Amino acid sequence: MNKSDWFTDWFNTSYYHTLYKERNDKDAQLFMRNIINFLKIPSSSHLLDLPCGKGRHSIYLNSLGYKVTGADLSVNSIQAAKKYENNTLDFKLKDMRKPFNIKYDAVFNLFTSFGYFENDMDDILVLKNIHKGLHKNGLLVLDFLNVVNVEKKLVKKEVKIVDEITFNLQREIKDGFILKHITFTDKGVNHSFSERVKYLTLKKFESYFFEAGLKINHIFGDYHLAKFNPETSERLIFVVS
Repeated sequence: MNKSDWFTDWFNTSYYHTLYKERNDKDAQLFMRNIINFLKIPSSSHLLDLPCGKGRHSIYLNSLGYKVTGADLSVNSIQAAKKYENNTLDFKLKDMRKPFNIKYDAVFNLFTSFGYFENDMDDILVLKNIHKGLHKNGLLVLDFLNVVNVEKKLVKKEVKIVDEITFNLQREIKDGFILKHITFTDKGVNHSFSERVKYLTLKKFESYFFEAGLKINHIFGDYHLAKFNPETSERLIFVVS
């Protein structure tokens, strides 16, 4: 395993799911309902949730009547998601940097699941793969954090206790990345992980999309689809084709 691939290690541990077990499904479902209604995505569409984690967004999209494939690099996550499979919902292991085998009507990259890689060319490769994996008139919905707002509100130190485990979180912005260092002890064993997401501004995304041959159709600043404000918006959401 490449040492720079922090996500392979961290996302594949049960502790990742413990730390984030309280994530808000209502926000996720509100956003997906809003964006699907806005884009008028036909009910016959085949959607890809990439990466899908344990499948919570895939399952919800499927409940709206869509055929959905969830794909993720984490073996543990895909194993957990597979128990929810049905005739129109399936899950598979997938590295975003590898080409797609089939084409989709829309790809959802949700909740800051982009910008993991050290090299810009790897991030652009992900976008190129998605572009090639879309049917004609297909769409990519990419939901990222607004890095300018994150920097202004950065909480440098935080302690979270979940399932009797004390997680010590330290955040910093360094060398073009937003970093979250996670340390904790469980059953007498010390653990240490770091999350790294690239500090991607609107301008940087514009250059990425241009390199990948994608065109920006819409930009939103939150899950209610408000206009993006570079200083105050919580999210940076793109619809591209």
